[in-house]
Amino acid sequence: MRWNIDPSHSTAEFSVRHLMITNVKGRFGTLSGFVTYDPEKPAATTIEATIDATSIDTRDDKRDAHLRSADFFDVENHPKLTFKSTKVTKSGDGFSVVGNLTMRGVTKEITLDVEGPSTPTKDPWGNNRIGASASAKINRKDWNLNWNTALEAGGVLVGEQVKLSLEVSLVAEAAK
Repeated sequence: MRWNIDPSHSTAEFSVRHLMITNVKGRFGTLSGFVTYDPEKPAATTIEATIDATSIDTRDDKRDAHLRSADFFDVENHPKLTFKSTKVTKSGDGFSVVGNLTMRGVTKEITLDVEGPSTPTKDPWGNNRIGASASAKINRKDWNLNWNTALEAGGVLVGEQVKLSLEVSLVAEAAK
């Protein structure tokens, strides 16, 4: 069965070390995609998702503009981030999803740790829904997101490790 991402009830967030003392969080406001999922055949699950890189929001307009620039996401030339699964395996109560993440024109394999999906539930409008949470850690430099500044006291302004966190609400596609 195909399940479409409900963008108004789903989030794609990230966290990265700033000044080597705290984590700065951000999110992408626009995402879309689908999951094909049959609980009887979990290994046959496929996932495709697209995130609009221009929708980045860290609650600071100057930082967001810098992240959209060629120093980071280069949204003028690479406006989308995409993910396409290549392998899904059962892992505890959830799944391990291996797939290709493309950012800034670079495609690298990542592994998402997935909690869920939840049991299908009917919403107030009669749609079947499921939800899932996913997380991963990546090194931003693997995608040529290399910009940084050395700090006078040692270390760097922006950490290399990025924590990704996804909360996805999915709606069953109506039979055609």
